[in-house]
Amino acid sequence: MSVGQSLKALVSNCALPANEARILLAYILEKYYQLPRSALLSRDDMSLSEQAFGEWENLVSRRALGEPIAYILGRKGFHNIELEVGPGVLIPRPETELLVEIALTEITKLSKHTRVLDLGTGSGAIALSIASAVPLASMIATDQSTEALAIAKQNAQSLNLLDQVQFFQGSWYAALTELSQFDVIVSNPPYIAHEDPHLTQGDLRFEPQSALTDYASGLSCLEIIIAGADQYLKPGGLLAVEHGFDQSEAVMGLMKAAGLIDVQAHLDLAGHHRAVSGRKKL
Repeated sequence: MSVGQSLKALVSNCALPANEARILLAYILEKYYQLPRSALLSRDDMSLSEQAFGEWENLVSRRALGEPIAYILGRKGFHNIELEVGPGVLIPRPETELLVEIALTEITKLSKHTRVLDLGTGSGAIALSIASAVPLASMIATDQSTEALAIAKQNAQSLNLLDQVQFFQGSWYAALTELSQFDVIVSNPPYIAHEDPHLTQGDLRFEPQSALTDYASGLSCLEIIIAGADQYLKPGGLLAVEHGFDQSEAVMGLMKAAGLIDVQAHLDLAGHHRAVSGRKKL
């Protein structure tokens, strides 16, 4: 590639898939020219300045080496918000929006002043999406990683949600400074088994391993969260967790063994079992 090529030529001559090339080029257009993504079509004959072209080549090179686009751009859209992301946090996935929808469905049945706990918040994706959708909901978000919490707090500040969401550092319920009870508890914990080959493939190679795997069977974090839920849920309160594609039956069993009722499996948009919810007895 060389300076002087049109936007159309840059996309067509790029070694990356066309959709990825367009995402990176749209980022360049926004950063250097304050142009919207639609300029890829409406101004496809324009060429980049030398500086912009140099960054374009750098972005393409990084992606060609496998670096996730979300890390390259430093941001990722999720549910109804956009989040800052970096190598210290898991990249929010569309399938995790299912947890947000389960929580929002539950909240609509309750008082607007709902208390929600998000265990292992990462970038803050789940907690901040719920807070954005329900301004009167009170959120607590926890994470073991101080790096992840720093990013989550920055996202809360950018979204003007710092007054609505409190952040605590620590392992699962141990992060809480006092015994509190919540209407809803949600969590997308590490659930990939430690020897799963997917950990060495694709975007997962670049993401924090501690956010992906429990370094065991894949169920150990889910076991802790489910076993402790009774103490932290209000009577009738709902627990919803994300899990791996083949873990639905096991997670449902854990919830029933923990005494939760109304245990249900939930399908993501791709039709895969992706989450399980259960309720504390009244």
